[in-house]
Amino acid sequence: MSVSTLPADPILERRALVQSTARRSFARRTLVSKVMLGVCGVTLAFCVAILVWIIYLLISNGVQWISVNYLTQDPSTPTVLQPNNVGGIKNAIVGSIVIDGLAIVMAVPIGIVAGLLLAEADNAFVNAIRTTTEVMTGLPSILLGVFVYEILVIKYKLGFSGIAGSVALAILMIPIIMKASEVAVRSVPSSLKEAGLSLGLSKGRVSRRIVVPTATPGLLTAALLATSRAVGETAPLLWLIGATYTTSWDPFKEQSALPISIYQAFLNGISPQLQQSAWGTALVLVTVVLFLNLGSRLAAAYSQRERR
Repeated sequence: MSVSTLPADPILERRALVQSTARRSFARRTLVSKVMLGVCGVTLAFCVAILVWIIYLLISNGVQWISVNYLTQDPSTPTVLQPNNVGGIKNAIVGSIVIDGLAIVMAVPIGIVAGLLLAEADNAFVNAIRTTTEVMTGLPSILLGVFVYEILVIKYKLGFSGIAGSVALAILMIPIIMKASEVAVRSVPSSLKEAGLSLGLSKGRVSRRIVVPTATPGLLTAALLATSRAVGETAPLLWLIGATYTTSWDPFKEQSALPISIYQAFLNGISPQLQQSAWGTALVLVTVVLFLNLGSRLAAAYSQRERR
């Protein structure tokens, strides 16, 4: 049989067809790519510009209020003779430390253990918990405030208190920690778990001694994400903490918080100085959230370096 009568190679024909189609659509695909890159660039520039504008407003309006007295004094009521006597935000700082600290203590262990359960188990009960967690993650935070208000303040007569606000923030934090912890635990290589099981360790011991230490950076990030969310929450606290103007370390009494202090200052229509002082409180709050994020990143990086 001569070479000219050999049947065509279908693979070569398909390759030639693909190359021909690619050459014809190359100009269109290049144009679409450039247009989409341009859209992404414009969107990024717009978002960065808004962020820079917000930071500029915070710093330019808030830095003038930052002082030792502002951070260590309770708020005062301006008078006709002393219109600039707005006091400080000591009560809000102490209240935020107590409320957010108790919320972290309650939420982080529960969220991490529940996230470990979601990652390690797979049955109808766990799937129901996972669905409930996803729904709770999207709930408006004010609903949690109303729920805790009805249970603790009304039914059990606890009254307005810092602990009630902590419970609401803990409920808000738990679903966030659960979802992020599940992702962190699932990212642990299965070979590590299999190695532990092959050595005769129980599944629970493998989880405690291998999975959790390996997933520590992700777990720290999960706790930080939830904490950052809780620190800036206002709606639940409006229902629960009472927003006192005096400093109190007792979580079973009325307390204030940084977001509530901002809210109260902006609502004040009597003293323009008191309204302007809210910029200082906002700058303190943003700085706290920034340091929380940076601290978690550094802790996660240090944990990874130590394991290596």
